[in-house]
Amino acid sequence: MTILVTGGAGYIGSHLVKALLEKNESVLIIDNLSTGYKKAILGGEFIEGDILNKDFITTLFKAYEIESVIHLAAKTVVPDSIKHPLDYYQNNIVGTMNVLEACKKHDVRQIIFSSSAGVYGNPSNTTVTESTPCSPKHPYGFTKYVGEQLIQDMAVTYPLSFGLLRYFNVAGASPDGLLGQSTPNATLLIKVAAEVAAGKRPSMPIYGTDYDTPDGTAIRDFIHVCDLVDAHVLLLDYLREHKTSQILNCGYGTGYSVQEVVDAMQKVCGHKFNTHYLPRRQGDCAKLIADPTKIIETLNWQPKYKHLQHMVESAYLWEKKLNTQN
Repeated sequence: MTILVTGGAGYIGSHLVKALLEKNESVLIIDNLSTGYKKAILGGEFIEGDILNKDFITTLFKAYEIESVIHLAAKTVVPDSIKHPLDYYQNNIVGTMNVLEACKKHDVRQIIFSSSAGVYGNPSNTTVTESTPCSPKHPYGFTKYVGEQLIQDMAVTYPLSFGLLRYFNVAGASPDGLLGQSTPNATLLIKVAAEVAAGKRPSMPIYGTDYDTPDGTAIRDFIHVCDLVDAHVLLLDYLREHKTSQILNCGYGTGYSVQEVVDAMQKVCGHKFNTHYLPRRQGDCAKLIADPTKIIETLNWQPKYKHLQHMVESAYLWEKKLNTQN
């Protein structure tokens, strides 16, 4: 039986495909390569295609005996979603509907959906559990919330076991140096800091220095990409065995400020680099941290790279490797 990974050539997707192959799973990858790279796929079978192409999705599901779907394909940049909301509604909602329709037609019984902490918006309690009310504040977060609702509504009348994984801030690269984030004009904080440290950007932007936090910069819960993909693998096994759906936060329960990330990156690279201060961005909140109790108890998830040092150092080493490859 085959596991379909949509968006499997991207940053998270490529790490996930690698982890599934290490478990000897049969993996089918689709990606439109808008932000992913074919060279990041280390095995399995790859087909270039777009989830918005309904005929492509229909043909794919007819041709392969797909047991489970891990749906990562999405547009993911918050500021871009504010500028171009219709693109996000089209790709993230309509594309998800196409995948779900094919799952239903071809009797797929497990789906894992790549969601986001953005579904929480700006909660009054800055440490959030899965029962914290959802109130997304930007189009990207809203499209993820709608994706969650589509899956939950489908499961009311269709025997579908689902896992909704609410990612916090993904960072780092594989410790073996084989994979990392290669997306041009990346916006993930630790990736941007690594690019500045490696001399690929002139300065590090810091958005907002007047938050109600100890150093005035926003605080976020970061998660190493390898720990995140381990959560996917564990969840897939859980769904296969228990057939019980789950909504799970993917974070460590520890917050680091933007300034702390900058300081850590400067320590790793061994030199100071330029920073510049900009106003707060629309949709950003002062502090957002996961309560990871549920994912730890449900999946016996045991993260290996939870310290900021691991995330920052692996991101920087990957960036230096990219410099030597270019």
